[in-house]
Amino acid sequence: MSIDIANESGAEVDERELSRLARFVLDRMRLHPQAELSVVLVDEETMAEHHVRWMDEPGPTDVLAFPMDELRPGREGEDPPIGLLGDVVLCPQVAERQAKDAGHSTEDELQLLATHGILHLLGYDHAEPEEHQEMFGLQARLLAEWQPHRGAGDSG
Repeated sequence: MSIDIANESGAEVDERELSRLARFVLDRMRLHPQAELSVVLVDEETMAEHHVRWMDEPGPTDVLAFPMDELRPGREGEDPPIGLLGDVVLCPQVAERQAKDAGHSTEDELQLLATHGILHLLGYDHAEPEEHQEMFGLQARLLAEWQPHRGAGDSG
């Protein structure tokens, strides 16, 4: 799997751990081993510009997802297609504020947001109550499964 992490935010972020989490989530979602994902960390000003341009919403947000080839999670017994999953854009400064409000670390918040963004790239949404329940349930399960692997070195 090709996972490109570009930190343009000026914030100190454990890029290796973020890459390991992304690989873990993509493996759990049964994406093709040659699928490609880009994670970009940007500052608040850049995120605010993206938020206005792409979502017509003011101010910086925590995560944006830009799907490319509309890949979907693989199914048991099927070969998943090769392709570009897309880009997840994160804002560590917004994540830091949210982490304080939630009572956990900024790293935890960035991992939650990266997982959330990847699920959006895979076609999950939370506009409707049943979609919200499915997406956030899956997000919670993936993050719980990830916990024993955190900080454990290279996962593959």
